[in-house]
Amino acid sequence: MTIDFIDQPEAGSARPFSRATRANGLVFVSGHSAPHDPARGVSRGATAQEEVRNALAMLGTILDDAGSKFASIVQVTMLISDPADYAACNEEYVKHFPHGLPARHTARFGVPTDARVAFACIALAS
Repeated sequence: MTIDFIDQPEAGSARPFSRATRANGLVFVSGHSAPHDPARGVSRGATAQEEVRNALAMLGTILDDAGSKFASIVQVTMLISDPADYAACNEEYVKHFPHGLPARHTARFGVPTDARVAFACIALAS
């Protein structure tokens, strides 16, 4: 079995993980929040819903790079930093899966950023 590492970091990176891996017909996407780069005018979003929308768009881009697609997601992990955002995150989340909701688990997380939400997933390779 071969494992393909998608966007593997350089040695010594502060983020020691690949954006995704592909193995045995599956794509595993690491947890990612919405892009944030104030120097380039990129913001995660002003609300939890905007962060969900932008984070899921990032997930879609990574899936494309790894040879999969959003419609092929079979399992999602939603990571939230504040349980008070749970309902708002769900309100936006369900809009992105009109043909059926993948299996999902949700966990509270804390990282050294101001992200409200991040997502990881497992998808079928195309």
